[in-house]
Amino acid sequence: MNYLEKFPSFAPLPIRIMMGIAFITHGLPKFGDIEGFQGYFAYAGIPPELALPLALLEVIGGIALILGIATRIASILFMVEMAGAIIMVNASSGFIPGGGYELDLLLMSIATSLLLSGPGRISVEKDILKREIFPKIKHKQEKKLAFE
Repeated sequence: MNYLEKFPSFAPLPIRIMMGIAFITHGLPKFGDIEGFQGYFAYAGIPPELALPLALLEVIGGIALILGIATRIASILFMVEMAGAIIMVNASSGFIPGGGYELDLLLMSIATSLLLSGPGRISVEKDILKREIFPKIKHKQEKKLAFE
């Protein structure tokens, strides 16, 4: 195997790390003022009870992405969170103006990419567990090749 053929398996690594850092840095401050975060949710018409679970998701999910564990599961949860943020909070602000949904859409796209690719190399799932916690779905062609 040519050494260049191994590079694509490392592609999710910088994406996982940056997305994990982004969610952790957005999630941690919410714990410093959880009541204020709940108040913002109530103001935006979102059940305030979701404030703590979403802050936990951002911090714990961000750590999971950096480590490369439960990558596909965290990605699905982040996709749902970002879709909710776009629909319930930022849609009326437009794409780019202050408070727009461009960052949410970018994070949702990254989560989609990680859902499709999995954790890649240098991850707990691939390098320590030797399997993905939420395995990829094999396409018909991949299944056919596996039996040949």
